Amino acid sequence: MYTSNVYRSIGCGEIGSTHAGKEVMMSGWVFRSRDHGGLIFCDLRDRTGAAQLVFSPDYGEKTIHKMAHQLRAEYVITVKGDVRIRPEGTENPGIPTGSVEVYVKELEILNKCEPLPFQLDQDVDIAEANRLKYRYLDLRRPEMLKNIVTRHKTCKAVRDYLDREGFLEIETPVLTKSTPEGARDYLVPSRMTPGCFYALPQSPQLFKQLLMVGGMERYYQIVRCFRDEDLRADRQPEFTQIDMEMSFVGVDDIINLVEGLVKKVFKEIRSEELPTPFERLPYSDAMERFGNDKPDMRFQLELKDMAGLASKSSFKVFLDALAAGGRVKGLLGKGMAGYSRRETDLLTAEAQSLGAKGLAWIKVKDAFESPILKFFPEDVVRQMAGRLMAAPGDMMLFVADKERVVNDVLSRMRLDIAKKQNLIPTGDKFAWITDFPLFEWNEEDSRFQAIHHPFTSPTEDGIKKIMDGGDLDLSKLKSKAYDLVLNGSEIGGGSIRIHDSELQKKILKLIGMAEEEAEERFGFLLDALKYGAPPHGGLAIGLDRLVMLMTGSQSIRDVIAFPKTQRAACPLSGAPSHVDKKQLRELYIRLNVPDEKPAAE
Repeated sequence: MYTSNVYRSIGCGEIGSTHAGKEVMMSGWVFRSRDHGGLIFCDLRDRTGAAQLVFSPDYGEKTIHKMAHQLRAEYVITVKGDVRIRPEGTENPGIPTGSVEVYVKELEILNKCEPLPFQLDQDVDIAEANRLKYRYLDLRRPEMLKNIVTRHKTCKAVRDYLDREGFLEIETPVLTKSTPEGARDYLVPSRMTPGCFYALPQSPQLFKQLLMVGGMERYYQIVRCFRDEDLRADRQPEFTQIDMEMSFVGVDDIINLVEGLVKKVFKEIRSEELPTPFERLPYSDAMERFGNDKPDMRFQLELKDMAGLASKSSFKVFLDALAAGGRVKGLLGKGMAGYSRRETDLLTAEAQSLGAKGLAWIKVKDAFESPILKFFPEDVVRQMAGRLMAAPGDMMLFVADKERVVNDVLSRMRLDIAKKQNLIPTGDKFAWITDFPLFEWNEEDSRFQAIHHPFTSPTEDGIKKIMDGGDLDLSKLKSKAYDLVLNGSEIGGGSIRIHDSELQKKILKLIGMAEEEAEERFGFLLDALKYGAPPHGGLAIGLDRLVMLMTGSQSIRDVIAFPKTQRAACPLSGAPSHVDKKQLRELYIRLNVPDEKPAAE
């Protein structure tokens, strides 16, 4: 990896038996140091790995052995010495360099290290606040280095694949126009145009469409995106997308290309041969069977409709939900018949915390057990058990409510049960979710909104209905959209775009956007679509989330060099921070918040 220079001739992790008898120069950080009386052993680490150094009073200058006594963890040193085969019985098969060691004859301490805020050589839990504050130390830990290297190799594999497929890597603006439709924009004030603001892009959506109008035909970018939204383990205010757009393609073309990309990445990074094509699941089936549009399909436990059987009971909770147009669905609690009353109460409380009014359950033992059995004929209970494939030792769980609530609660309980009962096998399961609705009802704003974004193309049948005019049932329109799901996480999504200006105007009108507002927000796109825009579509893969899943990390913060906290703060640099009042005056900004330390009156 390293060419010979003033500090090293080889990397610490690159020496082996073929170097025995040769002189090497290495530089790095002291990982561990052990004084065995006469001999001092030291593990020297750099990015390539670690090598064992030996300081002997009988080898090299006496001062070298004396200096070696001073070495502490994370001192930066450079050494020159001779590679020797380790004596029989002292080899370390746990590391690639474990068959050799370096007898040091020259040593220079390049920099010392103060006592560390946490140890880097111990496999212990470290408070994340400390890890982020001292991120430059955290990055030295082997698992963090591995994550960053995996991210780099993923990007390289993506670039190699897309270059081979005829894509051009093109940058799009970071300072752009605010077009809010979804998450909040991060705004940047303009000094040159007082009172006006740029926005940091939530995605390059409009610009990549303009590139298609510009005849680029195949564009990609590993691009930074920004969204001012509430955060969680797999979200960051600034994140990275593998962004792609293509002209003259249909849904199958994009799906096939992306499957090839993912297949290459997993082959190169994990030596894993993914079976393709990936399973395709219509959105309606995903919601019916799993309760969400990003199902973990590595295990069963599918949601089952119980409306027909529930209607044969006298259980008021079920009957009232059905009468109100709601749903009754069941879920198998595999191996949960032994739950105590306290445990079932906790399970009910969990369902309620997720939005359900309650949770009904029936234990399957030698006989059925439940406080609701009196409302059900025995043959109906047996049919319920058959539908859920419940066996003795299991428990049947039921939720009755609005369809959205039922799906949301049971889909989350499905994952919780699978984790608690160890039902999730190892391995990866990819799936495409297709045939999304074009719109969804926003109860807060009392209007329909685009499920993906308002530039997603309807199906051909939908286009005809929209362009013909007349009454439309917006809830029944389908889109040419698709999401890529891995092990219950959405890692990518895209669609065929609208390439006709008149259709785009009608879509914006259907979501309640007046013509003047549409022109103000998206006029440049609407104009571009008038000038020979080709049919086009694309997809974006979340790089952070993909690498998180490939490395088995629990948070995307573990695969980003310098991430933010869940409050969108950087403990390392102290961002966000107050700025000088002079800077604000130059931007014509006056703050309407109190100072941290109010001036004395």
